[in-house]
This record gives sequence, structure tokens and C-alpha cells, in this order.
Amino acid sequence: MLGIILLGPPGAGKGTQAKKIAAQFSIPQISTGDMLREAVKQGTEMGRQAKSFMDQGGLVPDEVVIGIVKDRLQAPDCAKGFILDGFPRTIPQAEALDRVTKELNKEIRVVLSLEVDEKELMERLCGRRTCTGCGAMYHVKFNPPKAAGKCDKCGTALIQRDDDKEETIRTRLVNYKKMTEPLLRYYQGSGKIRSVRATGDIDAIYAGIAKILQ
Repeated sequence: MLGIILLGPPGAGKGTQAKKIAAQFSIPQISTGDMLREAVKQGTEMGRQAKSFMDQGGLVPDEVVIGIVKDRLQAPDCAKGFILDGFPRTIPQAEALDRVTKELNKEIRVVLSLEVDEKELMERLCGRRTCTGCGAMYHVKFNPPKAAGKCDKCGTALIQRDDDKEETIRTRLVNYKKMTEPLLRYYQGSGKIRSVRATGDIDAIYAGIAKILQ
């Protein structure tokens, strides 16, 4: 059973690499946001609790998130393993996850920490542009549109979203470091953490990850 936690700052490529892992090892990629939305949609007990907080614009408390994670890990598609993308984010969440996996007789086998220099992260994130019409994503350097400022698909104007602006990104990175560095220390104690240099070619980065997982 291959239980994986994927850690990394915004822009490190967690989603991209998680999809590759999921495809090769036939295990689901589980993100907290997706889980919350699905639990609300399904109308589960935990989903109803989460919805009451989300409707008021508040953060969903840890105990509700943990309950939703527990429900999700019991789904049939998690029998061979799972990838947790964006969870846990704090030490209390990591401790609660340990209790849940033990209770369910599952195990976190490896914690992958994707590492990228801050300068490169800023370039990746600040260069993103989004189509206001169809939602297509571009990048001024890595995936520019054919005509500057216009979507190739529908011709609508491209914008830089507020959460892709430099000031916002720096705040997100500070928060990530504050919350996640203690998490890295927590998992180092268990010997499960593996660092992955997440710069350069996407397939080359994945080759390094696949080698660790095999």
C-alpha cells in the first residue's frame, strides 16, 4: 500500500507531479479542496458540517477536515494507496492523520518534499495569465499566447489574477514556510521524508520521483 504525502510551496508543481504518480501507480490524487467540495456535494455528515463553515466564509476546523480525510481514505479506490496533495498543513493535522491511518490500518510510506528556489517560484507564479472568457491558462515566458494579452482559443483578454501578483505570492510563501518547515522536521523524525529538486524539465523531475517510489 503506497501512501504518499506531497509537500511543496505554491508553484512547485505538486498538482502536475501528483497526476503523473496517480497515472503510473493507479492510486488517487486527493486534495483537501476536492475532498471538501465532494463531501458537501454528497451531503455526508462531515460535508454538512464543512458547508456550514464555508457558507459563512470561515475556515473549516481541523476536526471536520480530518473526518472528511478519514471518510475519503476508506473509499475503494484508496485500497492500493493514495496521494495527499496539500494536506496535512500543520503539526496537529499531521498528528491527527497518523491516528487516522493507524486506525484504518493504512500507512504513509513516503513524504515527498518538492524544492524550488524562491526566485524561480516567483517567475513561475507572477508570469501566469488567465483568460477572462474560457479560463485557459498561459505564461508570459513558458506558454505565451500567440497574440500578446489575448486568448488563443476565444480571443478574450488575459489578466493576471490577484493571487498571482508578487505581493500576494510573497505572503503565501512566508505563510508556507511558517507552517510547513515544522512539518518537514516532524516527518524527518520518522525517516519518511525525501527531498526532490523540482526545477527543470517536468519529466526529468518525475523520473526522480518514480525512482524514489519504486
